[in-house]
Parts: sequence; C-alpha cells; structure tokens
Amino acid sequence: MPKVTVDGQEIEVPNGATVLQACELAGKEIPRFCYHERLSIAGNCRMCLVEVKPGPPKPQASCALPATEGQEIRTDSEMVKKAREGVMEFLLINHPLDCPICDQGGECDLQDQAMAYGRGASRYHENKRAVTEKYMGPLIKTWMTRCIHCTRCVRFSEEIAGVDEIGALYRGEDMQITTYLEHAAKHELSANVIDLCPVGALTSRPYAFEARPWELSKTWGIDVSDAMGTNIRIDARMREVLRVLPRNNDDVNEEWISDKARWQVDGLTRRRLDKVWIRRGGKLEAASWDEAFAVIAGANAGSSVAAIAGDLLDCETMFAAKKLLGALGSTLIESRQTGMDYPVDNLAAVNFNSTFAGIEEADAILIVGSHIRWEAPLVNVRLRKAIKRGAKVFVVGPHWETTYPAEFLGDDAAVLGDLPSHVADAMSQAERPAIIVGGAGLAAGALDTALSLAGKWNLVRDGWNGFNVLHMAAARMGALMLGFAQKGGLRDLADAKPKVLLSLGADEVNYQQFAGSLKVYIGHHGDKGAHAADVILPASAYTEKAGTYVNTEGRVQMSDKAVFAPGDAREDWTILRALADVFGVSVGFDSFDELRAAMIAEVPALGQEGLASYGALPQPGTGTPKGKIAYPIKDFYLTNPIARASLVMQRCSAELLHGDADFAEAAE
Repeated sequence: MPKVTVDGQEIEVPNGATVLQACELAGKEIPRFCYHERLSIAGNCRMCLVEVKPGPPKPQASCALPATEGQEIRTDSEMVKKAREGVMEFLLINHPLDCPICDQGGECDLQDQAMAYGRGASRYHENKRAVTEKYMGPLIKTWMTRCIHCTRCVRFSEEIAGVDEIGALYRGEDMQITTYLEHAAKHELSANVIDLCPVGALTSRPYAFEARPWELSKTWGIDVSDAMGTNIRIDARMREVLRVLPRNNDDVNEEWISDKARWQVDGLTRRRLDKVWIRRGGKLEAASWDEAFAVIAGANAGSSVAAIAGDLLDCETMFAAKKLLGALGSTLIESRQTGMDYPVDNLAAVNFNSTFAGIEEADAILIVGSHIRWEAPLVNVRLRKAIKRGAKVFVVGPHWETTYPAEFLGDDAAVLGDLPSHVADAMSQAERPAIIVGGAGLAAGALDTALSLAGKWNLVRDGWNGFNVLHMAAARMGALMLGFAQKGGLRDLADAKPKVLLSLGADEVNYQQFAGSLKVYIGHHGDKGAHAADVILPASAYTEKAGTYVNTEGRVQMSDKAVFAPGDAREDWTILRALADVFGVSVGFDSFDELRAAMIAEVPALGQEGLASYGALPQPGTGTPKGKIAYPIKDFYLTNPIARASLVMQRCSAELLHGDADFAEAAE
C-alpha cells in the first residue's frame, strides 16, 4: 500500500486508489462534477485539480491520476486555487442565470462549488450558447442550456442500467447530450439521472416547480413497490408527499431507485379511501365507524373469520391481525393473494440467500420464472456486475429484453428436468453457482426441482449459498416469518367458507371464491379489493405509519411515519384493535409500542435490523414442474393500488410500454 502526503499529512492508501480518493481519506474535500464513485472515470470537468509532486509543473485532474508511493499532494496551494477558479469561470461561460427558477436550486452542486471555489465575477461578455430542449419522457425534464457535459447521465445509462439510450452529439462547443432520435428514456431506472445531474439540466418533470428543498420535511422510509426493500427518503410538505429519493445502502439499493418507487407517490393523494363505506342494496354508501362495526358484529362470525394480507403491508399490521384471529380461535390467515401454496416451514428455501451484494460474485446463474427487470430492477443491476466479471446467465421462461448476454432455454417449466448439457456443465463446474427462482417459477411448481439442482450442483458450500427465491411483494418475507400462511394457500381459506373475511389491502385476490362471506376491506385505495367489499374501513398507506419490513433476502428494516392519513383513515393496527373490542376479545396491546414489543417477543428476528438467519436448506420434495411459465407482472408501472392511482405511472405505462404518442405530444 503506497504512502502519500496530502497537505503535509502522510497517509497510507489502498493499491489502485486515485489521488482524489487519497485526498478524501485525508479528510480533504475535492470539488468534482464528472467523477462519481459508482461510474467509470471520465476526467472531463477538470474541477478536481490538485498539485502533485513529483510531476509536471501544472495542476492535474486528481480523479484520473493513480496514487503512487512518495507523492506530495497539495489541495490548497495558490496554483490549485487559481486553476479551480479558472475552470469554474469556463463552466459558467454559457450557463444561464436560472437559479431563481431552477428546480435544482438549493441542492445544486454547481451552486455550492461556485460559491466555494469560484471567482466573484465573470470576464465573459459574448453571447451565451443556447441548446434546444430534448424530450426524455414523462419523468425527466430537460434544460440543456444548463448542461456542463459531465456525461454522468450517459455513463449511468450505459454502465448501470445497461441501456444505451443517452449519448452525446457533435463536438466542442456544439456538443449536446440527448436520447437517440430524442425518444423517451424507457428503462426502469431512468430517473436516477436526475439525482446524478450536478446542475439543473435534468430535473424531475412530475416535481417541476412544486417546492423548494428547505420547505420539505424529510423522513427515512422503506419502499414497498417491490420486494427489494429499497431505502428511501420521503420528502413531504404539510400532509402531502411530494417526492421520494433514494438513500445510500450498499447492501440493498446502493444509491439507486426504480422509477416506480420514485414516482408512484402521486397516487397517494388519488382514489384514496378517506371515509367508511357500507354496501347497502348492492351499492356502497358512506357511513360512520360505529355503523360499520355494528354490521361486522351482526355477522355473528364467532371463530369463522379469515384474514388475507396484501402485498404492501408492514409486519406490525399482520401481527395484529394474527393476534386478533388467534383470540377468536381462527387460524385462517394467508398472505399469498394469488393462490400460491409452496411450503413455508423452512424459510431458507424461499429466501434470497446469496444476498443482493453477494449475487455479484456468482459466475453461473440459472434464472427460473423471473422477469428480473420488472420484478426487481436493482437486482438486475447487480446481475450486470456479475456478467462484467464473466458470469454466464441462463433463463427458463418467456423471452424478455435483458441488459446483458443471456441464453433463454424455453418457457416450459419441464425443461428444468432435462437441461442442456452445456448448462448443467457450466453450473456444476462454477465456483459460485446460483439459482434464482421467481414468482412464475414458484407458481409452476419449480421449487422442489430447484432445490434438487441446488444439491446436485453443490450450491451451498463454504462461504457461499447460491439458492435464491426472488419475491415480488414487500410484505412476503415478513408475513412468512410471522407464519401468516396456510399449507394449502388461499384455497384452504375459500374451502372453509368464513363468515367474515378481513382483507388487509389485498387487491389481487379473486373474491368470487368468497361470495358467501362478509368482506371487510381495510385499505387505503379504492382498488380491486374495495370494489368487492361489503364494508370498507379506511387505513394508512406506507408513508403514513411506522412499520417493519423484511425484503426478499430476509433483511429486516424499519420505516418511519412521514405524513398523516387523510380524512377518517386510521393506522391499520388501530382498526384491528378496535375490531377486537367489536368481537369481544383481547389482543394484548393498546399502543403501537406494545404491539411492536409483543411482535418482537414472538419473533425476535424482527427486532434486529439486518439479515435474519433461516438455517440450512431443506431436502427437496417430490414435486415436478409443469406447464408454460407466465410472468405475473404484465405492466411494470401498474403493479399495486398506489401505482394504479398514480397519473405519472399511468402516463409511463401508456407512453413507454404501449407507445401512446398522445402522451408525448401533450407533455410539452
């Protein structure tokens, strides 16, 4: 490890570190625009200039210069100060004075660095360059005259998203950043370029002119649009969530976020259930809480009560429902709304055991029944890293457009029993082989065969567990840890013919099989579940309550309450606590803290943030996969009630997936 001296302080730096990284290890702040820790080095903004000896007698770009033994680095010399002022002066030559009306104002790298490192005046008096705006879709608003050509957006699209949609045209002063043929950016991570842009050239179209950053309250939360448990920051003003931004977590989402997680939040204010409804004469009518509770009590259900948990629920809500049904003497609980009934007695068999960071180390990967780009876009980013390291990828399922080389083996689940020899050889000879079973694979009965292949290929070895199940529901692993599942799945609940069915935000259920039950929907949106309900009790969305979530790799994470629910809506656990009084039973808690303490006492792993331990893989059963695999997600942007209520997600679906040109024309 080389030793270098930074402003008189000698430090030791890792092999391969750059001078910029060495300076940061020494506690020195180095300004930069083009450099980003997760992107390749471009070295084209020249803002990170430092003085290095031995070396040429001029400032050097620290981001592209390797740190070597004996270097003397100066970050505060007069030469460096003058050089940075000169670079900033050139950057501002054509930059318009848009700060008062720019959405980036208040959180702009160019503003901050111009104040810290720039001159106090400009010597440029010629006409400024102007660039026509580019259309980049319903999420990205462009002001390309502000662009400083850092190329972060270009490198993100190529290297992280794996979709070559953004590039540069022309040269020198005429250079312009644009999408090819000025079409919309269509990949699932496109809006991350808004965060990457160090100026106001790429801003958020849905958020345009909505608020200033100092007006917003900022709350840490967990995204529920998929099962990744993406760490987010919820920015709200008063009682409205205005935007969601990613939080850094190298183990989960790094610093990226899917477009759906970012912009489904405008659906939180649309189609909301903010009052109680009761179906009378086939028609829903507004009512009071007391009237609704009287209807539920009038069902005289006794122990004939069932509960179905939706995909967006927190663990506390599911635990409260389980305690309520337990007090009533019922065990009719289920969280797999679509009817799957895979075994859940050993959670290692339904967990993403490699972890998201670990899957990057795999060198041969078999994907079974998973459209990963739509089911978990950020897992797709991790797989791209594995491919760059030389991994081979094989897919069993219908073809989808991958962002890396992959061989599709067919869409019949039976192919797992007769894999081509080169696939079997690649998996058995790999040092770190991995299997990823998706929701479609589980529905096709591929779990037992996948477990057999795991044993055959020795997927579990010292320091490595390559057996993975990729869920799509944010509530799934938490529900399974709480035992919120039946051995026979939803079919057992329907066969029991419960008098009362509690639907906890379950919007994907076929309610025709519960035709004889009093259906009580406890949720936040007027979606499919509310349409089928006999009684609607308005509840809180994920931004309106504190909660515990477990992602598909078994990672326990906690979210805070950002805003209050609208109207008469209440937090789910309070509704279930009130139902306990209606049914005349005790559930053992009267506050959220008591509820969480009781949950942790019963399932201690839910009290410790981080990866839960599920033990060893079980022995495979005798089930055989059969039938054509069909991916459950048909539209990436409309997978849950919040997204379906979102105008932004509706526009993305219409324009980006279905090619509705009217949206593009109306956007400008």
